[in-house]
Parts: sequence; C-alpha cells; structure tokens
Amino acid sequence: MVDFGRVLTAMITPFKEDGSVNYDVAAALAAHLADHGTDTMVVCGTTGESPTLSWEEEYQLFSVVLQAVAGKAFVIAGCGSNSTKEAIAATQKAVKIGVHGVLQVVPYYNKPPQAGLYQHFAAIAQATPDLPLLLYNVPGRTGQNLQPETVARLAEIDNIIGIKESTGNIDQASEIRRLTPKEFQIYSGDDYMTLSLLAIGAKGVVSVASHLVGNELQKMIQAFDSGKIQVAREIHLQLFPLFKALFATTSPIPVKKALNLLGWEVGSTRLPLCEPDSEISQKLKLVLKELDLI
Repeated sequence: MVDFGRVLTAMITPFKEDGSVNYDVAAALAAHLADHGTDTMVVCGTTGESPTLSWEEEYQLFSVVLQAVAGKAFVIAGCGSNSTKEAIAATQKAVKIGVHGVLQVVPYYNKPPQAGLYQHFAAIAQATPDLPLLLYNVPGRTGQNLQPETVARLAEIDNIIGIKESTGNIDQASEIRRLTPKEFQIYSGDDYMTLSLLAIGAKGVVSVASHLVGNELQKMIQAFDSGKIQVAREIHLQLFPLFKALFATTSPIPVKKALNLLGWEVGSTRLPLCEPDSEISQKLKLVLKELDLI
C-alpha cells in the first residue's frame, strides 16, 4: 500500500484572468510544493474548488500534476460526488490516468443516513479494489456527519485506508482512533487541529497552510514524533495566526490571496466564491509579514 506521508497539500486550482484553468501554473506550483514539504498532492478537493470545475478540467489537472511531481510526490484525486454512480465513474477514470489514490467526500445536499453512507463508500471501494481510498468527512460543507461507528465499518474494507477528519471535534477523532485498527490512517483536515490529533494517533494533515509553510509543518510533526513536544508546540503556536487567517473567510479565498501576494499568479476564485474584503486582506498580509513570507 502507498504511504502518502505526513503532509498532504489540498491544492488550489489556479485560474487565468478569463476564469479558465491555468494548467502551467498548476504544474509549477505542484513541483514547488513537492520541494517544500509536501508528500502528496490532493487535487480537486474543496480547496481546489471542485464544485465549479468540470470533470474534464479535473481529469486534465490530475494528469498535469502527476507529470509535474513524478518521482517526488504522490497524487490523490478528489473524485467525490453526491451520486454514487458518478463517483464510481470518476474514480475509474482517475485510475486510468494513473493517480495513486482518491479522496471521497461525504455526499452533500442529499444527506444520506449512515447506512447509505456506508453503501456509497463501499460501492466505490469495491469498484476500484486496487486503489487506496481516503474518506473525507466535512459536515460543515456537506450537511451530514460520517459517524465513527460507520468509519469503523468502512475501515474493514481493504482499500479504504484512512480518513480526512474535518469536524474540528477531538471527541470524534478520538472515537475513530479507538474503534479502528492502528493501520487505519487519520489525517487532520484542519491545520489548527494537527498537533492535537497527532496526540491521539493521527498520521498527519491534509493542509491548506502547506502552500506557504510545508517545511515548517513537517518539522512540527517530526518534532512530535521524536518526543520534542515543546518544539512541536512552539511551531504550532508560531503558525497558529496563519492557520486562523487562512480561514477568516471561506477557503480557498484567503490562501489564493496569500499566494498572489507571494508572487504566484493563481488568479481569483470562481463564483460564487469571491475576493476577500479589505479587512481580511490586510490581516492576512500582516500575518504573512510576521512570518517573513513576504
């Protein structure tokens, strides 16, 4: 089974001024991230603005990023849908493109019960049995919470290898850790929760901040692993204002603004997301200056 590492970057999708995908910048950014602390690129997830991307744009991004990081990092493709049939088709297409794994979000809007959630993920896993699958639980966006007991049942399926846990709830993460085998990998879906979840047995983070501080996140995790808890805590506290600034409004609005400030021409977000207001922009700029990023 592929080891996706400790720092997984939830990649933004760069756009040109006309709103089309900027594949050249996507390739350059992916290569940069691979050289600055990222073990695995998570492409076309929430941070990649998947709701406003066409499937053809997503497939092209998978291919472009794969080529850009070949031999340096892995690629996990966001193939989730609130239609099981559509998610299976997208996952099978991603397999043909050559991705190393897929991220499958809890179906949104239709709010299936736990039995339906189990059947949804099980069907996708069984349709692509040789491909590692990472569950993605983010009830703030989907309207439904994947309960720890359901996660535990899904963990019994061989190619469901872990979960991106984005509830912000330490109780839920603890219960998942308690109910699942040690081989089942828990990744924090929130940068600010990473250190807390490491303490209860998480493997790492699917990060937004790693666009900017990937090396520092690696150092924090390595410090924790080696028993240097105070060092890990100091890094967490140093980066904490950035973690909060990157979610001062809907992600990925702030991180795209930050990357543009750093000189990356990643463009704006697609509607209905929009530019941050001046107050958020100024606070973000201040945090970036305090960390000597600009």
